[in-house]
Amino acid sequence: MGLSETKEAIDAASKAFKTWSRTTAKERHDLLMKFYALMKEHDDDLSRLIGENAYSASFLEWFAEEAVRTYGEVIPSPFSNTRNVVIKQPIGVVSILTPWNFPSAMITRKLGAALAAGCTAVIKPPSETPFSCLALVELANRAGIPPGVINVVTTHGNIADVGRELCENPIVKKVSFTGSTPVAKMLYKYAAGTMKKMSIEAGGNAPFIVFDDADIGAAVEGALACKFRGSGQTCVCANRIYVHSSIYAEFASRLAEKVAAFKVGDGFEKSTTHGPLIHERAVEKVQKHVDDAVSRGAQLVHGGKRLDGAGSFFAPTILADVPADALVCQEETFGPLAALTKFETEEEVIKLANDTPVGLAGYFYSRDVGRVWRVAEALEVGMVGTNTGAISQAVIPFGGVKESGLGREGSHGIEEYMNTKYIAFGGL
Repeated sequence: MGLSETKEAIDAASKAFKTWSRTTAKERHDLLMKFYALMKEHDDDLSRLIGENAYSASFLEWFAEEAVRTYGEVIPSPFSNTRNVVIKQPIGVVSILTPWNFPSAMITRKLGAALAAGCTAVIKPPSETPFSCLALVELANRAGIPPGVINVVTTHGNIADVGRELCENPIVKKVSFTGSTPVAKMLYKYAAGTMKKMSIEAGGNAPFIVFDDADIGAAVEGALACKFRGSGQTCVCANRIYVHSSIYAEFASRLAEKVAAFKVGDGFEKSTTHGPLIHERAVEKVQKHVDDAVSRGAQLVHGGKRLDGAGSFFAPTILADVPADALVCQEETFGPLAALTKFETEEEVIKLANDTPVGLAGYFYSRDVGRVWRVAEALEVGMVGTNTGAISQAVIPFGGVKESGLGREGSHGIEEYMNTKYIAFGGL
């Protein structure tokens, strides 16, 4: 689809908003719960498209329950004849632009909140992964969500025009984007022209720190889950792994042993643990990061090259003694590359961890309760995993600081899709 279809979708959403915004919170709750139930019922089919259905569906359940809790408040007035009331109202038509790495959950995390608030939406799924979005809309139709409330604009080769229209069209009142930081900045500029409310979840460069008092076995398992989930194609995966020098050799050895047992291949084979990268450009980027680090003195412990045969498969890779100026430390790899670096002191590693313009997630392992508080507060990120490599849930405020974006999704993210209105009742 192109520019004309995008405008048509926005107009349809605008028309539907007039009635959808007047539905009760209980009505929206019930429809979202039907939508959620259909996702659970069709788990096998949806999981063949993308294996994240349970996570994706959890956002619909969460925001169905949030729909009936969009409370206002009464603020005591200094004047005896006045009452101050605050109410929440849906913001309007919402543009939703999502990435390919979680093509279902990144939609429901935004769409669930928008629908629960009483907004209508236009979704632009990524051109690489449109099918899970179309499947979601089919189930939304079956759940009874009215025509025009959810609209989809699929693209191929004309992404820039569509993205710009979704940000600049004055009918749209809110834009929610997940993707790279450069694209986020561009869309932010487009949306600024009409002062739209915007939520951005952009790139990360997550540090993963293992202190000398850590449970090494737990830290290895956490690194495996955090670094190699989705073959490293997540915005919150560990990108820089810092290990205290006193346990560095043991950690690296145990991590390499586990990674060597991975089986990369067809996702429909039960023995497969990891699949391909999204496309050839992703393979080239991982190879570039590996080659650059090795050229700067890093040691190749395991993997380090694409796998033979058809498809964009890259061997799960571990590099040791990676210097701070290596590309892998400077930018997000988005692939199955674990880059290990030694450190000596808490002060040193916090400085290394924060030495980046982005700040989405960070992780560390320690059994010292004082250190846990110090480091968690010192890391310049929006989310911290302490003694865990898994932080993503529907109930938590997901988002970052610095150039990783603004706003929060999940948790109380329904507020991002509502306006706060103050009403003064005078003359009492």
